[in-house]
Amino acid sequence: MSNTIAEKIFQSHCSTGKVEPGQFIEAKIDLIMVHEQLGGRIHKEYEKLGLDKVWDPDKIFFILDHWVPAPSVSAAQMHKDCRNFAEKYKFVHNMGMDKGICHQVLPEMGYSRPGMLIVGSDSHTTTYGAFNCLSTGIGATDVVMVFATGILWFKVPESLKIDLTNKLNNGVMSKDFILTFIGDISTKGAIYKSLEFHGDGIESLSIDSRMTISNMVVEAGAKFGVFIPDKNLENWIAKRSNKPYKMVNSDKNAEYEQTFEYDLSKITPVVAKPSNPDNLAYIEEVEGISIDQAFLGSCTNGRMEDLRVAAKILKGKKINQKIRMIVTPASKEIYLSALKEGLIEIFLESGAIVTNSTCGACIGGHLGLLGENEVCISSTNRNFTGRMGDPSSQIYLASPATVAVSALNGKISDPREVLS
Repeated sequence: MSNTIAEKIFQSHCSTGKVEPGQFIEAKIDLIMVHEQLGGRIHKEYEKLGLDKVWDPDKIFFILDHWVPAPSVSAAQMHKDCRNFAEKYKFVHNMGMDKGICHQVLPEMGYSRPGMLIVGSDSHTTTYGAFNCLSTGIGATDVVMVFATGILWFKVPESLKIDLTNKLNNGVMSKDFILTFIGDISTKGAIYKSLEFHGDGIESLSIDSRMTISNMVVEAGAKFGVFIPDKNLENWIAKRSNKPYKMVNSDKNAEYEQTFEYDLSKITPVVAKPSNPDNLAYIEEVEGISIDQAFLGSCTNGRMEDLRVAAKILKGKKINQKIRMIVTPASKEIYLSALKEGLIEIFLESGAIVTNSTCGACIGGHLGLLGENEVCISSTNRNFTGRMGDPSSQIYLASPATVAVSALNGKISDPREVLS
């Protein structure tokens, strides 16, 4: 029997031998990521078990990123509960609150490698699929089970094959592709599926771009979003980790429930209109809509590639005086690199506000909130009602290039006008 990437990785992590879609299995977890959720329900449920240890404190990656620094007494208490639990159970990889957003920090520190099975207390844990591993978000009770046993049950998913050819044009980014895909398939079109990204088009996509795509597969309902491996991935990992790994490719005759083909050169700038990631519109359909805020950052688009393209657009210019722009680098490492390249200076001189690395604006947590009927163009992954502030506010999802040029003009604009 020929197998997909998901099937091969599951076979190497369970004792049942061959697996097939629809089969329920128990699989050994290589790594679990937890953030502020640890200080919510997770620690309370785990302590009910009365256990004096966790299964493997060396396989837990703990970080604070959602409400950083703590903006309220309740958030401060949550952080305190997290720290106390991490100390009590002797977590080895305690990242604290100064490293940045979990889905950027974990890979850049070399923790996500091909062939691994990773889970996390956040839905966008799918991001690590860019590194040829299976990764997905889980709920509090599942985290408790992994803490206690290192094992979790899964249903082996059907796999969808996405074949990419050619390369994106100037002014078009991987965010435009993944929004296009979600618009085509809908937010319910890939529920509990494993999306496999194939084709020679992958070679033209940077690791940053692949992370954006894997990050957002969950918006189509997918359980996993995994890329085939290549030399670019091998080179990236070599700079981050010296631990062994084995790249995983699907078999030539692997069976897929469905195959999609995309010519990247035909992708154009798009946005997701309020209030759903699949509410797709071509840039020409929404050009001219006035905005109150532009946000560049998050675990989806706060990486160096994203900051560079935005800085290229903003350099020597001023953002529209009627709007505000917030820039949030995804990690401290990225923030420092952006400082050295002069990108932070460009943002500040353009009139943008640059924040520490946090999920704050994306989740409407403690900065950049929207007021009544305000409109934001954002490089984040969700635009649900009330996501970033008042329930009457509206969020348009777009690429960093579209966000930056829209900030200049004070209205949704086509980035190709400046980048091509």
